[in-house]
Amino acid sequence: MNFDYSKLRGKIFEKFRSQRQFAQALGISPATLNSRLSGKLPFTVPEIFTAITLLEIDPSEISKYFLTPRKEKTQ
Repeated sequence: MNFDYSKLRGKIFEKFRSQRQFAQALGISPATLNSRLSGKLPFTVPEIFTAITLLEIDPSEISKYFLTPRKEKTQ
């Protein structure tokens, strides 16, 4: 299942101004973060918990940022 990380991307920009700065704070490479946000690799549980701390996301809102299914385009 693919997830929609658009809300997460917005929060990253709001707090860090760039994915590169966020990746550094998260302790992963920018390439790894890009792979996570594009759905090529899943976020790990420790990454999610570190991210919500860094981004000041309430734990009750994890699903809004990390588990929202991507809507498939219909033709």
